[in-house]
Amino acid sequence: MRAQLCRSAALLAGVLMPATLLMSGPAAAASADGPVAGAFAEAAGTYEVPRDLLVSLAYAETHLDGHDGEPSASGGYGVMHLVASRTLERAATLTGEPVADLKSDDAANIAGGAAVLRAYADEAGLDAAARKDPARWYTAIARYGGASSPDVARLYADTVYDLMAGGVRATTTGGESVTVKPRAVEPDRGAYGKAEDLDGPSTLAAAVDYPQAAWVPANSANYAVSSRPTSDAIDRIVIHVAQGSYAGTISWFQNPAAKVSSHYVVRSSDGAVTQMVREKDRAFHAGDYNRRSVGIEHEGFVNDATWFTDAMYRSSAALTRNIADRYGIPKDRTHIVGHSQVPGTDHTDPGGYWNWTTFMNYVTGGGGTTNPHTPESVCGTGYKVIDSAALGTAGTVFLLYNSANGNNCVATIKKTSIGQATATSAYLEVQGKTRITDSGSFAYYAGPVRAAAAGQCVKWGGKAGTAVYDSPFEHCG
Repeated sequence: MRAQLCRSAALLAGVLMPATLLMSGPAAAASADGPVAGAFAEAAGTYEVPRDLLVSLAYAETHLDGHDGEPSASGGYGVMHLVASRTLERAATLTGEPVADLKSDDAANIAGGAAVLRAYADEAGLDAAARKDPARWYTAIARYGGASSPDVARLYADTVYDLMAGGVRATTTGGESVTVKPRAVEPDRGAYGKAEDLDGPSTLAAAVDYPQAAWVPANSANYAVSSRPTSDAIDRIVIHVAQGSYAGTISWFQNPAAKVSSHYVVRSSDGAVTQMVREKDRAFHAGDYNRRSVGIEHEGFVNDATWFTDAMYRSSAALTRNIADRYGIPKDRTHIVGHSQVPGTDHTDPGGYWNWTTFMNYVTGGGGTTNPHTPESVCGTGYKVIDSAALGTAGTVFLLYNSANGNNCVATIKKTSIGQATATSAYLEVQGKTRITDSGSFAYYAGPVRAAAAGQCVKWGGKAGTAVYDSPFEHCG
């Protein structure tokens, strides 16, 4: 995809610190836009980190919720998810702020995250001119995530740049709105360009039990090799909330110090699924239920409903249904349980914001709207929905755009007759060029239909059931 400050010569831990920081602490940040927005602006200016990139990183980590100073599952604190024994202590050294303040004070935490990013940028050799270009910060962003492998580091950084490209609108726990206008940047991935794109087509499809999943193995210290269901019958599916981000959870399960894992991790934004432990093996996720269950972690935090998107529910429900069908597990709340229901546990996830009614309706097929596919998953990485049109109750046709390559994409997603081959179509016509159509009998969707259309008008549409949509030439920018 993807004003220089006067400086005072003060060297601390190998990083040149701006005089403004040495004279006044980060907690003093203020702005007419609100204290959190002001803190981001102050930290961005002080450390010469692109403000929109800083906000996008924080949103990817926490949705701008500091969780009252409580740590994530991987030991991260605050809006910027400063991790103990990694970024937290370094932030304290760079800013001079006490660790306790970095954990609990939003402004201090945001400044700490910016300081660490700036240190990584300096160590990567970014000069003043390069620091103004968000594309050049990719390696610093990737390093900030603390991933244990280049592939997961790339997933982490790509998530941040994807968020910035699509724009961010977040509401803090104090009710303040913090936004990033959509800004597409083609990042300079450097050495990470050679890492596997975990959002791309899997090259290890044989390793997964669920065909729609990517494969990223957990560290062998975090699960037990087994031969289920021969050794132990599988009769439960356990629903978890990770208390962390998607990439962060994947990275944590690759860390041998974690001593925990789950079989699957599901992303909030689009329902992407990564498998980390084979179902035959025992993931360490649910105590007494480890032997008998398959565990599904969901990106997010139990006390923040914004993570529990419809895309996540639908994707997780499709995965759950697939597991249940393969092992003959009844699709009910006795056999599909939350972590909090496991005997002997002290966990509360998935928590009160998890909508069991919606989720179980999708699992059992209630309402006829259990399509596991989304327009983003059909069109691929980098595509964002810019328009849509309902096709009665039978489906929706979507127009997407990839700002990195200037391509549009159209996909028609069915809402009824899911899994049954019925007449469905999608088309895209760039003005002055031949229309491209995907039409036939499809079980889930028609498309993707893609075409280069940067700066050109497009006509798009589709059909599901008897309903048809045809747009005029539009979206000419």
